[in-house]
Amino acid sequence: MRLATWNVNSVRARLPRLLEWLATTKPDVVCLQETKCPADAFPAAEVAELGYATAAHGIGQWNGVALLSRIGLDDVARGFPDEPGFPDPEARAISATCDGVRVWSVYVPNGRTPDSPHYTYKLAWLAGLRESLAHAVGTGRSLAVCGDFNVAPTDADVWDPALFVDSTHVTAPERQALADILALGLRDVVPRPMKGDNPFTYWDYRAGMFHQDKGMRIDLVYATDDLAGRVRSAYIDREARKGKGPSDHAPIVVDL
Repeated sequence: MRLATWNVNSVRARLPRLLEWLATTKPDVVCLQETKCPADAFPAAEVAELGYATAAHGIGQWNGVALLSRIGLDDVARGFPDEPGFPDPEARAISATCDGVRVWSVYVPNGRTPDSPHYTYKLAWLAGLRESLAHAVGTGRSLAVCGDFNVAPTDADVWDPALFVDSTHVTAPERQALADILALGLRDVVPRPMKGDNPFTYWDYRAGMFHQDKGMRIDLVYATDDLAGRVRSAYIDREARKGKGPSDHAPIVVDL
């Protein structure tokens, strides 16, 4: 299985790039985030031409997640029980079974600033996600949770830790919420790049941040031990962040 995750930052705006990437990379299962379209407006017909079934969860022009699969897409669930909202639940999580593996695509709230109600919502959402994942892990099934977590796990995952002090994405409560999810029995399956390269998956569009490699690692793939033990390779596809009209995130590709 080739599993991938990508915050596409508008699936319709990025559709030509997405289709080209699918045709070239040939993932079996793709987790998408920030699709920015209602479920019934997702370009399912276009990706179907490449052999993918689609399960999309989108309410309006913001947020939105989806799963694409060419190896099965069963028991689709949109959201999770008692999912917090702001003020109502948003389209931030979708899961399905793909060839025996339970795959989640998640788009964690940004949080804005630590003194914002959005930050409180973010922590509540992560706690709710943990509860649902705890139940899923408890079934003993192979599981992968992938997506834009909007949290950099360590200082090594941001380009200049000093600049992020008192900002979201790096606060102790956010990192603890992420650690609590890992503690369920999951593993981070994407190794740090070799040769001293940075592990970043996101670079702001402004001020040439990508070209200066001033980024963050906030896109993650967590998997149960049995699945993590099957990983043959994993990489961050920085090439997909280059060129005209890219997303501000790079995809992650994992081969099992």
